[in-house]
Amino acid sequence: MKAIKVNAKDNVAVVIAPAKKGEELEGFGITLLDDVPQGHKAALVPLKKGDAVTRYGVTLGYMMVDVEPGNWINEHMIELPPSPVVADLKCGKKGYYPEENPERNTWMGYDNGPGKYAGTRNILGISTTVQCCAGVLRYATEKIKKEILPKYPNVDDVDALIHPYGCGVAINAPDAVIPIRSVRNIARNPNFGGELMFVSLGCEKLSLDKVLDPEEINDENVVVLQECQGFTGMVDAICNMAEKKLKILNERKRTRLPLSKLCVGTQCGGSDAFSGLSANPSIGYAFDLLAKGGATCMFSEVTEVRDGVHIIADRCQDEASVEKLKKEISWYDNYLAKASVDRSANPTPGNKKGGLSNIVEKACGSIAKSGNSPIMQILGPAELPTRSGMTFAATPASDIVCGPTQVASGITIQVFSTGRGTPYSLKEVPVIKLCTRHDIKVQWPDLFDIDTGDVLTGEKTIQEFGHQLYNLILDVAEGKKPCAEKLGIYNDLIVDNPAPIT
Repeated sequence: MKAIKVNAKDNVAVVIAPAKKGEELEGFGITLLDDVPQGHKAALVPLKKGDAVTRYGVTLGYMMVDVEPGNWINEHMIELPPSPVVADLKCGKKGYYPEENPERNTWMGYDNGPGKYAGTRNILGISTTVQCCAGVLRYATEKIKKEILPKYPNVDDVDALIHPYGCGVAINAPDAVIPIRSVRNIARNPNFGGELMFVSLGCEKLSLDKVLDPEEINDENVVVLQECQGFTGMVDAICNMAEKKLKILNERKRTRLPLSKLCVGTQCGGSDAFSGLSANPSIGYAFDLLAKGGATCMFSEVTEVRDGVHIIADRCQDEASVEKLKKEISWYDNYLAKASVDRSANPTPGNKKGGLSNIVEKACGSIAKSGNSPIMQILGPAELPTRSGMTFAATPASDIVCGPTQVASGITIQVFSTGRGTPYSLKEVPVIKLCTRHDIKVQWPDLFDIDTGDVLTGEKTIQEFGHQLYNLILDVAEGKKPCAEKLGIYNDLIVDNPAPIT
């Protein structure tokens, strides 16, 4: 039975397929003493109660029982170690790029002008200020797609940016800045070409002045439903405004642009023990190439990097970034503490079934998506980057919240990895899907763009998949549709709202 040991310090190995008691671990000279599920760990040395369990060269936790070489080690046997102390984080100014240069250093995108990221798609985004407008906007959007959009062939789609925020909320609470910033910045995503369009009810707490500048609040950008004559008047007003915007967007053309005009995000969901071995390191290598070429590369998910936050600090390039990192991580620690939970609440049943014993192990694999590049900037939720290169954006780990928060921060394409399988996607930006192992690709052949399982079998290297993904990212940025976009599947737009609902 093949098993993988990542680091010379590791005292466990991960089996790449379900293993039976009595099988020998190839290359280790160890006979299994238990059945070991796929992706789970087998002890390589005797471990006593209190001994450290080491994978990735990192202490995952401490044994709660004694085991012998060949025993199965699962989440019930490991006690979590303390988290890294945020106050102790230091700026290491480390990080490095691959020796090789990116093979492509330009791409064809929709330029939005100086100092702005370019679009990978040409979409009319119609925003709401409040969920009360959702039904009307959905109806109007379907009408626009059916009757108006066909007249404007250079526009890819019409996207109703419907979210659950806007009223019944403590609009002036300190944490309300996060959902308000999210709604405001999602409307300005580069894939929408600068054409603002908001549908407002007229009496909501999230008033137009909170998401638009004074000069933007006019009849060219805003439809107020309470000012319309009946349902027909509402729909007509939305359709008429949309057609004016579509005429403008239809004139946009792709032009050749430098990588500095590209902003790419990544996240993982339904992770397993192979995420940190195949898919995520492949993403990291592709992102290192992109960052070296001048692109902005964004990784996220606070609780899924919390136990490796010292690694992020070590790659930060200035003290200001480390101070920002401390602020964002501390905020999240306090946020969880208010609810009487901590980072141990993160791993899902599926994560554990896939071999991830705890959040420390999950964090080690999650951070692999960021490669080895110097980290140039730390962002709060839905903040906009001001520098190119590798960027950490402090978002929740939940897929359905992390994705829209990255969209608010300006990504125009996202790379998503999974080990357990999830049909997650976004409508606002194309999503490239990677799976960690062959069997999930066989199960869902039409949902994944790249199967990185060959890393586990030794048939391909992380570098080879990194180059493949790098080129696919640029192809998709130039208009090629990944699997999820072809199928037209996408998640709801959920903005992060840690503020109270009254």
